[in-house]
Amino acid sequence: MTAEIVDSHCHLDFPDFEGEEDAVIARARDAGVTRMVTICTRLATAPRVQAIAEAHEGVFWAAGTHPMRAGEEPLVAVEALEALARHPKFVGIGETGLDYHYSAESKDQQQESLRLHIEACRRTGLPLIIHSRDADADMARILAEEHRAGAYSCVMHCFSSSAALAEAALDLGFFLSMSGIAAFPKSGDLRAIFAQAPLERILVETDSPYLAPPPHRGKRNEPAYTAHTATVGAEVFGLSYEDFARATSANFDRLFAKAAAWVPGGAPGGAA
Repeated sequence: MTAEIVDSHCHLDFPDFEGEEDAVIARARDAGVTRMVTICTRLATAPRVQAIAEAHEGVFWAAGTHPMRAGEEPLVAVEALEALARHPKFVGIGETGLDYHYSAESKDQQQESLRLHIEACRRTGLPLIIHSRDADADMARILAEEHRAGAYSCVMHCFSSSAALAEAALDLGFFLSMSGIAAFPKSGDLRAIFAQAPLERILVETDSPYLAPPPHRGKRNEPAYTAHTATVGAEVFGLSYEDFARATSANFDRLFAKAAAWVPGGAPGGAA
């Protein structure tokens, strides 16, 4: 039997999957990916993401304003995120964060948006989902400043930044998520960063439809391919695939406690 594992971050609402959600989710289950979190990157698309989660057992959702959208979207209202969080399958805040690679011109808006998302995490008790690219110093500073102002939980999604940012995040009790990037042949330095992290702080994800791991690199990614990244993750930590899948699934349950508490067959449209 295929070991069960979780895709902690995917984008099932993106056009790449239009009309194929049922088949994509079925392939994921065949590969042992029994749960996944589909992420909304702008609040205008939240109804679509919510509908996907409601239609499929084992699919949860989260929402926020992606940092690359922060310069073109209205600043998110904390109260709007609180309202979304009342949905029983809404399990995280984000993705949010900082991206100075593509969107450095909006860094001020990104930083303000990030702090608003963190406040929503404090109010709801849900974990923060962070995107960080070419912004390590500001990211480490803001996460630490906000944590001193009031604790919150967090995952550094698709982590591919520096060892210094990994250490800063881990020091705050946060999690690091392995994506297909960690499985690329030339990502030895990144794998070394993960190898130095505690196993109990590691998640796995696809970030699909992006960043497909080998042997699918360059093609559309999908949740089933979590298994390929997890195979590499197991090698990094010197574990069997089954033990790595079990450990990262337990980590997911600790961070995304609302998803762990979900009762299959529950009423998705009800109150939290």
